[in-house]
Amino acid sequence: MKAKELQELIDFIAKSGLNKVDIETEEFKIAIQREPNQKVTYVTGNAPAQQAAPAPAQAAPQISAPAPAAPAAPAAPVDDSSRYVTIKAPMIGTLYRSANPESPAFVNVGDEIKKGQVICIIEAMKLFNEIESEVSGKIVKVLTDNATPVEYDQPLFLVDPS
Repeated sequence: MKAKELQELIDFIAKSGLNKVDIETEEFKIAIQREPNQKVTYVTGNAPAQQAAPAPAQAAPQISAPAPAAPAAPAAPVDDSSRYVTIKAPMIGTLYRSANPESPAFVNVGDEIKKGQVICIIEAMKLFNEIESEVSGKIVKVLTDNATPVEYDQPLFLVDPS
């Protein structure tokens, strides 16, 4: 594995939100683990010839990976925001606001939505998961851009349930 490929793999894992990945081939063995403080550590070495005894762990150099940037939510007036319901991401992945690039967005600001209506898609591990609204109401604010990574429990939409 080349250094550039290794760096791309580390960057992908840092952006995806995975905490640990182990990859083993006949040529190499790599374990990548992300610590809670967003540092990525990795251990490389030759794959063990026998599986009977595990090889001793080598000292793991640490590489700092940038934390994925979360979109900043503009401050809304306190009296108005208290009645809004926040729809949050149920998983990590890449958010898509439409089924494909040629299709219109599932929902836009001002749209009336119903409980169970598909409001976006989150792609995780090459699986496209339709995210349905848990509330009925009017979309007040879209908090994420199309084709951007989202974290678990990240606010996606503000809904006025009245």
